Amino acid sequence: MLEKLHADAVVVLGGWRPPNPAAATARDRTLRLLAAGPVAMTREHQPGHVTASALVVDADAARVLLCLHGRFHRWVQLGGHCEPGDPTLADAALREATEESGISGLRLHPVPIDLDIHPVRCGGGSLHYDVRYAAIAPPGAIERVSAESAALGWFPPDSLPEPLADATAQLVAPALAAVTRTSLRLAP
Repeated sequence: MLEKLHADAVVVLGGWRPPNPAAATARDRTLRLLAAGPVAMTREHQPGHVTASALVVDADAARVLLCLHGRFHRWVQLGGHCEPGDPTLADAALREATEESGISGLRLHPVPIDLDIHPVRCGGGSLHYDVRYAAIAPPGAIERVSAESAALGWFPPDSLPEPLADATAQLVAPALAAVTRTSLRLAP
């Protein structure tokens, strides 16, 4: 199944139009990583591996849901490692956001909003090539803290919590734009 996920990652990122030069550089680096084959989707790939995450926006597109990560104690979007059963990067991001938020019925914008490469402690030290999406929560959604989080919280875009992970703030404007300019808010 990793072959299908890997092929999807190559297609998605190969056709993705990055929003800025830094994202373009990250996309090019990620495509080079993906040249290693399906192993680049796994934690075992020591040079780094592809992950998927989503910034969840509330039904009114007025707040974002962040998690205080249990291991590195910073507020981040929801996401993490791809699993062999994930058919696509978008499916991986949606699965992770659902697991970590406890919210069923999340709707994912199908096009990544960002890509960030950052160091992690996986396997003694590696890199996450994190493909980032936007998701919208259904009206009245109630979040539940997962085993990976110390806390979850809804925050207005102009009042994000501290300490915030380095590249999390840059996701807010594109996530809000993605969910407001599409049918995600209106779809059943």
